[in-house]
Amino acid sequence: MTDSTPADRPLRVDLLTREYPPEVYGGAGVHVEYLARELRSRADTRVHCFGAARDEPGVTAYREPAGLADANAALRTMGVDLEMAAGCAGSDVVHSHTWYANLAGHVAKLLHGVPHVVTVHSLEPLRPWKAEQLGGGYALSSWCERTALEAADAVIAVSAGMMRDVLAAYPSVSPERVRVVHNGIDTHQYAPDPGTDVLARLGVDPGRPSVTYVGRITRQKGLPYLLRAAHRLPPEAQLVLLAGAPDTPEIAAEVEGLVAELRASREGVVWVAEMLPKHEVIQVLTHSTVFVCPSVYEPMGIVNLEAMACETAVVATATGGIPEVVADGSTGLLVPIEQATDGTGTPLRPERFVGDLAAAITEVLADPRRAVEFGRAGRQRAVEHFSWDSIAERTMAVYRSVLRSA
Repeated sequence: MTDSTPADRPLRVDLLTREYPPEVYGGAGVHVEYLARELRSRADTRVHCFGAARDEPGVTAYREPAGLADANAALRTMGVDLEMAAGCAGSDVVHSHTWYANLAGHVAKLLHGVPHVVTVHSLEPLRPWKAEQLGGGYALSSWCERTALEAADAVIAVSAGMMRDVLAAYPSVSPERVRVVHNGIDTHQYAPDPGTDVLARLGVDPGRPSVTYVGRITRQKGLPYLLRAAHRLPPEAQLVLLAGAPDTPEIAAEVEGLVAELRASREGVVWVAEMLPKHEVIQVLTHSTVFVCPSVYEPMGIVNLEAMACETAVVATATGGIPEVVADGSTGLLVPIEQATDGTGTPLRPERFVGDLAAAITEVLADPRRAVEFGRAGRQRAVEHFSWDSIAERTMAVYRSVLRSA
């Protein structure tokens, strides 16, 4: 293979992903959505995703094979991956996102003789609690990820912290093959919304300070720690939880119990369990006094960028790639954490972490002027350092490098 495509056609890039609009539930799906949009002006960009058929040109969706309908979830995913790999015929570069699509990229590399680029949004060895969710399928998801990363022509980490994790989890991956390209934010879309119609419908009082969480109910997101910390917050503060899609019945039950305890001791706890449209989340973030990200594992934490772009102060755990996004003392506050080294990210002193989290949130609530300053600085940082245009250019540079090496 040469380092360029024929002069009569542009480079063809096939993005492989589980999530793609309208079926997006996490940061990886957001990343692919905006990356695909920016790449289309630079390359012949095709998207291969899971789920129902899409109307968007250049996007092909794949349903789970009927013959695997009763199989383990990880095995069903592998079935989709094989069909996805077949669909990449004619590609110049395949680029997979998350373990759900990594096997598709690896097989496409072997089948079609093209370079495979992997973007790492998380790592299976650092999410051992997924064994609760997948059972024996966790061994399969781990195998898919390891096989793809160790054979990939380039590995993109979404933060320097993520790069360190990749090299620690997979020591056979050469550091020269790993590049850092951060997640980004569309600051035209994610911008302050002065409206209050969504707040009124949800029961959020714009006249009271509010503490907001946005995210899935998973172990890594640390929501139970926030719910425990909320008992120590000033009584006038509302807690707004845009939290759904629990990984397991066990964590769903835990969160339900903690919310019930909290509601028994204070007013103003608003829990929205369904996934809200993006524009509604933006309005909630805009009117929040502080956004809280209590994650114990977060390769980057794109949701922090979303809050910052809405001019909202952020309190977040100082873990993973979060310190590369949230500037401590400038756009918000980082909460220190001592964590277990078994891959779970569990706080070694959970009560101390809960106390520090509550103290940081209270500090921001107590100084509304400072909260506003954090918010303004956060938006400026989002605009200046995390634009999708620059991220697409850096991604294209990775494509060109693997084509030259092929």
